[in-house]
Amino acid sequence: MDVIDRQVVSRLLRDGRATFAEIGAEVGLSAPAAKRRVDRLVASGAIRGFTAVIDPSALGWTTEAYVELYCQGTVAPQELRRSLEQVPEVVSACTVTGSADALLHMLATDIAHLEQAMERIRQEPNVDHTESVIVLSRLIDRR
Repeated sequence: MDVIDRQVVSRLLRDGRATFAEIGAEVGLSAPAAKRRVDRLVASGAIRGFTAVIDPSALGWTTEAYVELYCQGTVAPQELRRSLEQVPEVVSACTVTGSADALLHMLATDIAHLEQAMERIRQEPNVDHTESVIVLSRLIDRR
């Protein structure tokens, strides 16, 4: 990835709907050349896709929590992924170092909804327990 590729990616991160003409104007390329760059970045896997970023509060999902997940025994990450993908309230999940096996980021409409989602997670056969913290206010969000 060269300097121009990084500029193209930076522009797309700021506005994923930018036209090839807008991208090209910002990085010093024609629209067709900007399209070729974007196509090459997609083909190489550097750009994995394009998506809409939705404000969760617009959907009424205003309760946010981070949940540490503790498993019984050793569980393969793929197995955890399969079970967690079934819970739409889990917006992101990762395996981590330390005593927890995974860290989940969850969104829900309210505490009762969050509790129901966490109960579904706890019912998975390999889950031992969870520990959660509720987000009070978001200080920095660079997504």
